[in-house]
Amino acid sequence: MTFMFEAAMAALREILSPPFRNVLVKSLGMTFLFLALAWVGLDKVALSYIAVNHPWLQLALTYATGLGLFLFLAFLIGPISVLVAGLFLDDLADAVEEGLYPPGQRGDAIPATQAILMGLRFAAVSAGVNFLALFLLLVPGVNAVAFLLANAYLLGREYFLFAATRFRPLDEAVALRRRYAPQIFLSGLFIAAFVVTPGLNVLTPLFGVAFMTRIHKMLSPERERDRQARWAAR
Repeated sequence: MTFMFEAAMAALREILSPPFRNVLVKSLGMTFLFLALAWVGLDKVALSYIAVNHPWLQLALTYATGLGLFLFLAFLIGPISVLVAGLFLDDLADAVEEGLYPPGQRGDAIPATQAILMGLRFAAVSAGVNFLALFLLLVPGVNAVAFLLANAYLLGREYFLFAATRFRPLDEAVALRRRYAPQIFLSGLFIAAFVVTPGLNVLTPLFGVAFMTRIHKMLSPERERDRQARWAAR
């Protein structure tokens, strides 16, 4: 567990660096622009179906519609910000790896098609977990724990796969994830802590990349071979 805390502290420092701040500003700007456009469009569509003659009832329905749209779009902030940030994950990973690996040994950018699919999967996982959280709010005593564990498993798995596929084919990355499933799940708890903290949830993609890039390096077979070589040379 010690290496996880060390990786988490290093990742926290990393997300304050200029490359990460730039991505945060761009991703939040694009997210809120999309949400604003969605608000205007959905508001016009909803109000077009509301036609009552009583002015007070019309006003009440207008406010109720606005509140419903606000809650719906608030639910989408997490998934949309994850999807938008997915456009910049390779740039962030490259910035992290620059401080971890010698020149020429950093990972390769994920192919565009795979990156798009991975971004969509990130967003789907985020939306699914948020939907699960809303459902579990109806189950007292279970909701918080179940939400945390679901986030730890799903987000830990996805961010590790992203970090690993920059260095190896997808099937090898999946095999590595299965080999270290307990460690990756525990690492996922650190990412889940961001998701469940209001205000910090929009930083989840930045922390997830910075953190899991380090976790992957610590768990990778290449690092183990280096350890064995250094031990044999003693």
